[in-house]
Amino acid sequence: MEINVLAFGIAKDIFGSSSIGLQLTNDATVSNLKYLLEQQYPKLKQLKSYMIAVNDEYALDGDTVHERDEIAIIPPVSGG
Repeated sequence: MEINVLAFGIAKDIFGSSSIGLQLTNDATVSNLKYLLEQQYPKLKQLKSYMIAVNDEYALDGDTVHERDEIAIIPPVSGG
């Protein structure tokens, strides 16, 4: 299945775009997605932490990704 991944903050710089397309298997999990992203974009592993949001909610590693889901990479946030 083809999915679209939205990028924000430093993730946008790492991807070189505000969104990317990825090919995943139909039974892919968030963990599978992270692995694929980190293989294609090794700088993503250098982030202290980042979250994956699926359909506007933070996702767990075991959650399944579906073709029509809205996927977003949420980089670490600092504030003051």
